[in-house]
Amino acid sequence: MSTYTLPAARERAAVPAKTAYLIASGDLRESANSAGWPTQAQMEADVTAALGDLGWTVVRANDVDAETGHGFISSQRMGLEVFKTIPADAPLIVAEAVWQYSHHVLAGLRTHEGPILTVANFAGDWPGLVGLLGLNAGLTKMGKEYSTIWSVDFTDDWFRAGLEEWTETGRITHDASHVRPLGELPSTPEVELGRALGDELLADKAIIGVFDEGCMGMYNAIFDDELLNTTGIYKERLSQSALYAEMLTVTDAEADAARDWLVERGMTFRFGSDEATELTEAQVRWQMKMYIAALRIADDFGLDAVGIQYQQGLKDLVPASDLAEGVLNSTERPPVLSRDGSRELFAGRAFPHFNEADEGVAVDALITDRVWRAMGLVPDNTLHDVRWGEEYDGQFVWVYEISGSVPGSHLGGWDQAEGWRQGPVFFPAGGATINGVSKPGEVVLSRVFIADGILQADIFRGTVVELPADETQRRKDATNPEWPIAHVVLHDVSRDQFMSRHKANHAQLVYVPDAETADKALVAKAAMFDRIGIKVNLVGAVNGL
Repeated sequence: MSTYTLPAARERAAVPAKTAYLIASGDLRESANSAGWPTQAQMEADVTAALGDLGWTVVRANDVDAETGHGFISSQRMGLEVFKTIPADAPLIVAEAVWQYSHHVLAGLRTHEGPILTVANFAGDWPGLVGLLGLNAGLTKMGKEYSTIWSVDFTDDWFRAGLEEWTETGRITHDASHVRPLGELPSTPEVELGRALGDELLADKAIIGVFDEGCMGMYNAIFDDELLNTTGIYKERLSQSALYAEMLTVTDAEADAARDWLVERGMTFRFGSDEATELTEAQVRWQMKMYIAALRIADDFGLDAVGIQYQQGLKDLVPASDLAEGVLNSTERPPVLSRDGSRELFAGRAFPHFNEADEGVAVDALITDRVWRAMGLVPDNTLHDVRWGEEYDGQFVWVYEISGSVPGSHLGGWDQAEGWRQGPVFFPAGGATINGVSKPGEVVLSRVFIADGILQADIFRGTVVELPADETQRRKDATNPEWPIAHVVLHDVSRDQFMSRHKANHAQLVYVPDAETADKALVAKAAMFDRIGIKVNLVGAVNGL
């Protein structure tokens, strides 16, 4: 007779009426979890109070840890353990006031049977909105049904009506009237160009170099080869250890020459002497070595774009990658020679970099670079975090920020850029940002993402506006003053329409000379997306389509 040891079946717990469970996915960096906990705790109290007004009880699925002092789920293993305590069919709230690593909770969410609500406070001091959008994009990619909502103070009628709808129906319906599928394309030179560039990509193919996938838990930023390859784009999987090894071969003289090139064109650096809290010349030297190393490896493998993960892999080893990334995405950048000094690498052009190894950005940056260059436009493009925003002078002005990696041209030139030290909470090894205010002008924005099992692209128009200096400073101080900022007004898309629709924590931004050119470039980009098999969704006011 067999004596197998069978696992004990876990008893299915009953859920009391009008009861929701609450969890909070956190960072993998304990310094960030500790710093963000007071904001998170206040937000959870506000959400709990709002549900209490509806006659509901909120049960926190895990207690505040006495040792760490916070209640975040801070690892995937911890997430699995916490979900064991949550009834499978319970209404479940994922509350986010900080940046979070989605993979901490996605395993539990994937198999959860009850209605799921993701919620964030609409504030700039901590990137809860960024974390919310990243989590939503992950749930969208896995095809998991969820509802989402946000609020400044959790007392407004719009938030409370949405919360009540969720308690009664298990879902929240948002206005999606601003989105329409790409229709039949007109016969224009821009459509002809986009299709021709798409045909070229499908025939000749392209390679994106990924220095380690899965940056900061962003499941939504990893594109399966089976989806990606149908567009003509293939991956070269590279290790960040190889990037570091190549950095060790770059001489101090080469790195300093690249830094001096930036200084000669007007970029300034706020240098100090304390490595722990201030920017130092040694930190910038390492960043320039990363820039040179990335281009040499790109040359080795014949890459068309490159993405550096940095966090978690390199953050404890070398300064931040942002300076290198922003320089890579700039048409005007320090020249880099091959190892033997015989060739300038990728001379006279930006080399597309997809920040945080986000492969949606990789596809977008590659297509943008080809379309813009074919049209004789400056192709310098970058991703931004969808960080926050407020009304100003009768219109909603978004704060788009990224942790330092913007092309110098977006700020109006290198003489408008300042290198500030990255904050030690997230960047213990320091490194310079490319700090500044994005110049006013017309922009095309987009996002490539996975939904319904296919690649899709949302494409939309916006204007970067100039705000008074005191308002700009207020917004920078309310977020991260060391990071570059863009004041973005979207065309015919409200705050809540955008938040409910956008399937990523990032948005891609590229400038055009004027509104007429923006319309033409958008059409060409949409045509190229369509040609390579990416479903195109037009968001807001789009002329010419």
